[in-house]
Amino acid sequence: MLHTSTALKVTRELPALESISVKRLANSDEAEVLKFLSQRPIHTITMMGLIHDNGIVSPFNRGTFYGCRDLNGQLEGVALVGHATLMETVSDRALAALAQIARECPNTHMIMGEKERVADFWSQYAEAGRRQRLACREWLFELSWPVEAREAVDGLRPATAAELELVVPVHAELAYAESGVNPLETNPHGFRERCLRRIEQGRTWVVVENGLLVFKADVISKTPEVYYLEGIWLREDRRNKNLGTRFMSELMRRLLENTKSVCLLVNETNEWAQGFYRKCGFQFRATYETIFLPREEPAQN
Repeated sequence: MLHTSTALKVTRELPALESISVKRLANSDEAEVLKFLSQRPIHTITMMGLIHDNGIVSPFNRGTFYGCRDLNGQLEGVALVGHATLMETVSDRALAALAQIARECPNTHMIMGEKERVADFWSQYAEAGRRQRLACREWLFELSWPVEAREAVDGLRPATAAELELVVPVHAELAYAESGVNPLETNPHGFRERCLRRIEQGRTWVVVENGLLVFKADVISKTPEVYYLEGIWLREDRRNKNLGTRFMSELMRRLLENTKSVCLLVNETNEWAQGFYRKCGFQFRATYETIFLPREEPAQN
């Protein structure tokens, strides 16, 4: 569910950019970058997951990783700048410096992060005349052991490549509902490729009955510390029958065999979803802001 948020406000003046440098990161920086990002794993899971999957330099990241360093060469910030722009910083000056780099990227679709940090990031980013198309405020939820025992369910399993056409329209529908952009219209080939790659990685979980998709969930990013979920969907005629909580509980039991916690984002206006995930055992952790930008050119990835 979408809503247009009020204008983001900066509560403090950002510092002058001095004694720091910003450069593109290389694959040789991987260990250092992962150590930096692992200090707050539920907030950096998307960037860490991409690096674990693809390395720092890869077209699959749909963007470029940058690092901000002090005079001693120590990292103060890391950002992925591209289709999705994400950031993690330990100083305001690093955030401002990375925002100035990010505003030169012509094909950014969205900027996402914790509410206060995105507000500060946007104050620098928007100086170049960039404007937002939509803004969506979300709540970060997390679940770790123990998971409440519920009645076991049959049929929950990783999707197969043969089920791609069941998954694609549902995932596209969810993307359109959140961003207002239908990926099957803007970049159908790239979208199908990404869905297929996730299936081939064993990260799209489904329940299929009589050739119909009943339940779906995607593990977007994974590390030994945390998994990040998106695209959770239950067929409408199966809702309000406790099936959703049973499917989720079964999925959580399986995922938590390989990681310490699972997290996801829920739109702050979607009270039903918030109640559903709380019923499944998830707990609120932070408020996030996602800014969607106008599409200035067709996606190339």
